[in-house]
Amino acid sequence: MQDILTGIGLVLVIEGLVYALAPSLVEQLLEALRAMPEDMRRNVGLGAVAVGVMFLWVAKGVLAG
Repeated sequence: MQDILTGIGLVLVIEGLVYALAPSLVEQLLEALRAMPEDMRRNVGLGAVAVGVMFLWVAKGVLAG
């Protein structure tokens, strides 16, 4: 449970920093996402999930042991 709360907290900190430091960049990224076809957005999301799982695997397995 502690790991889940830590992960959610880190996501909120990073997202908050992005919105606080570069709000115009966020608007540009949202416009670019709107222009993308739905399949491409889905593939980008799946790629992000894959990279996130890989980071977690490395952090929990390789770095912890």
